Amino acid sequence: MNNKTGILTINAGSSSIKFSVYDVNPSLNKTLYGQIQNIGSGNARFTSSMSDQHYQGEFQDMDKAGQWLIEWLEKQNIFSRIAAIGHRIVHGLKHTAPEIITTTLLEELNSISAYDPEHLPGEIRLVESLAQHNPDLLQVACFDTSFHSSMPIVAQFLTIPRSFHDKGIRRYGFHGLSYTYLMEELGSQAGDEAMKGKVILAHLGSGASMAAVKEGKSIDTSMGFTPASGLTMSTRAGDLDPGVAWYLMAIEKFSPEAFNDLINHKSGLLGISETSSDMHDLLLARAKDHRAAEAVDIFCYLAKKYVGSYAAALNGLDTLIFSGGIGENSPEVRSAICEGLEFLGIEIDEVKNRANEQVISTDNSRVAIRVIKTNEELIIARLVGKLVNSKPDRWKS
Repeated sequence: MNNKTGILTINAGSSSIKFSVYDVNPSLNKTLYGQIQNIGSGNARFTSSMSDQHYQGEFQDMDKAGQWLIEWLEKQNIFSRIAAIGHRIVHGLKHTAPEIITTTLLEELNSISAYDPEHLPGEIRLVESLAQHNPDLLQVACFDTSFHSSMPIVAQFLTIPRSFHDKGIRRYGFHGLSYTYLMEELGSQAGDEAMKGKVILAHLGSGASMAAVKEGKSIDTSMGFTPASGLTMSTRAGDLDPGVAWYLMAIEKFSPEAFNDLINHKSGLLGISETSSDMHDLLLARAKDHRAAEAVDIFCYLAKKYVGSYAAALNGLDTLIFSGGIGENSPEVRSAICEGLEFLGIEIDEVKNRANEQVISTDNSRVAIRVIKTNEELIIARLVGKLVNSKPDRWKS
């Protein structure tokens, strides 16, 4: 039988599924990619790299979208050359490295689904659906939280009674696969010295977070117990006074489910602007709509505060990296975040910034400001490849 040399990567979000196929012969080479977007919105869309093929239709929920994707991949005969599937798993608790998915691991993940109801249940069911389709196919969990396992205790603790920390209620951090890629790419572009310096990573997209990294290790990050905390995002509230939760539940009679829906799907840029969760739309509308302008201003203001606080945590700053859909594509947002931070050594070159160059800081800036396009799928493929290489027989069909 022919050798199987393919890795399928699955990156399931709260309303999207991205996938890629990498050939591992002789090195990682992406041969297929695609995504299902806006799942559950009534305007979901599937696109792939195969002959610009696309399908627009109704994927009512993640389960139906996942099943449709499995059937589509089967029709393309993809599974016949796949040795392993790598999954981005948002929450990993104590897990600090990729792991082969077993029944025991799935049971553990199911037990903590309440930690992240927006991501974990859908990710688990997709793993289970793939296992039902091909029970002999190796599946690997790559945990978004593992990058932040190096955070010191002062960055992990939530200031509620210690007994809750002992039960696992603490700050974990997310976007770890993205941050892993950004740090590796920083080393590739600027060398080991830059990678070991004092770095702030800004993953700014529909989900947004920042991380402070020193000597290659995360020392703090904006997302905490769940991905809903930290910076305000497209539809997520970010940090919120806990008294607001009490008020909404006690006075407005919100149920826990309604509150969760509010802070994850109706807040952030959408809640402030009352029109759109898309930064591009808000930038276009801000000249004529004060609500859109305020949404942009609040986003940038909060991001700027995190840059300042993380520079303090790092005791200085060598590199600031922008990534994610907003960070990679919005010069206006990058400029607004950097404005007024000259006292930290941050000086942005607006010509380079507007051109979306790789380095957008001035020649005199003490801090290197970089724009790096993230690639979570490639990191998943690398991690899975390393794990499978430790089990060479897995490459055989």
